[in-house]
Amino acid sequence: MKAVITVVGKDAVGILAKISTECAKFNVNILDVSQSIMQEMFCMIMIGDVDNLSVKFGEFRDNMVAFGESINMSVSVMHEDIFNSMHRI
Repeated sequence: MKAVITVVGKDAVGILAKISTECAKFNVNILDVSQSIMQEMFCMIMIGDVDNLSVKFGEFRDNMVAFGESINMSVSVMHEDIFNSMHRI
């Protein structure tokens, strides 16, 4: 299973490292990353393998959202199945 993780907020040093480190705490393997800086806004989409999560998916999602708030970033985590369902025509 995969998860789509998005991160948006004011650009600062170390955002990718902080988010990746937090994912690693839950045994999430980052498969792909796309990021850009749009004016002063940091925008990132990550695909993570969540097959070996150390907690339930909902707990991982809630932790990542709370972690994002603690570093003044908006973080969302969506299961691949939900993401695919939302984007099917």
